[in-house]
Amino acid sequence: MTASVVPVILSGGSGTRLWPVSRPERPKQLLALTAAETMLQLTARRTDATAASYISFGAPILVANANHADVIEEQLAEIGITDSQILLEPFGRNTAPAIALAALVADNPADALLVMPSDHVILDLPAFHAAIAQALPLVSEGWLVTFGITPDAPETGYGYIQMGDAVQGTVKAVTRFVEKPDAVRAADMLAEGGYAWNAGIFLFRADAYLAALEEFQPDMLVAAKASLEKGRKDGQRFYPDATSFEACPSDSIDYAVMEKAAKVACVPVDMGWSDVGSWDSLHAISDKDDNGNAVRGDVLTLDTARCLVHSDGPRVAMVGVEDLIVVVAHGDIMILRRGQSQNVKKVTEALKNR
Repeated sequence: MTASVVPVILSGGSGTRLWPVSRPERPKQLLALTAAETMLQLTARRTDATAASYISFGAPILVANANHADVIEEQLAEIGITDSQILLEPFGRNTAPAIALAALVADNPADALLVMPSDHVILDLPAFHAAIAQALPLVSEGWLVTFGITPDAPETGYGYIQMGDAVQGTVKAVTRFVEKPDAVRAADMLAEGGYAWNAGIFLFRADAYLAALEEFQPDMLVAAKASLEKGRKDGQRFYPDATSFEACPSDSIDYAVMEKAAKVACVPVDMGWSDVGSWDSLHAISDKDDNGNAVRGDVLTLDTARCLVHSDGPRVAMVGVEDLIVVVAHGDIMILRRGQSQNVKKVTEALKNR
């Protein structure tokens, strides 16, 4: 039987798509972008001891960038979480090794690991908890479960999961994972049905994940074990050995395990999810005025519609404009048209090359 559900929160991202607010030293998961609390704090609260009375949530395990150790510990303490384990990667090796570290330090191999990115939004928590509860019987039987977001548009920014036969209730076997499609293919999949967006949220027993790694990625498992055996503990924090971890292959959980394993299932769920992967997506989930403007900071809008304006200090006046994104942060100003926020990557790359 599965013992309890242990949240595994992945907090290694750099959040460059929300530049200039989000930066490597303070990425988006450590910022209060969607509420008064930071995205990391909101993620941790979803599975605290009071989150859902019918699910036994354990203390969280965080896998994070070592450079963020102080702020992560501070933010968790602010919301009363002081019993977490914080695994501090010396450098990123993608999600599969990060989850391996968490699975290896889990107190009970029978625990179900609920793997969650630290920088996503989930508005309907009861739906999320219901999906977890629905998946747990399969998890106890060794299935690797992923959560598929019910699509409402032919989105090209997400990977997709094709679902097959039902294995229990609405939980379905995964037929295949689909890379981010072009617009035509995305529209075809939406029309065909049976596909979900890949949210990057997973649920499986610690021992089931480690067994899958031993089968498909043995070198990764050996390196992860060595990094822990040679690492050092400091209070809540654990520092894996850098030399051993550097030898670990870098790969995502999708490529390393989920696309190869036999017993993989998907829980389709509509839970008000967003990966907040761009300024456009932040505009979509933000509260707006009667003209569709989402503003944060000292902002004045006159005859302005459907804009997102974010300022960390200087006053911004918008007059007679539409469909713009204006961000003022850390002394930098960025202006672009709504619908073009994926081009922020071009900005950050150009700045690196200057």
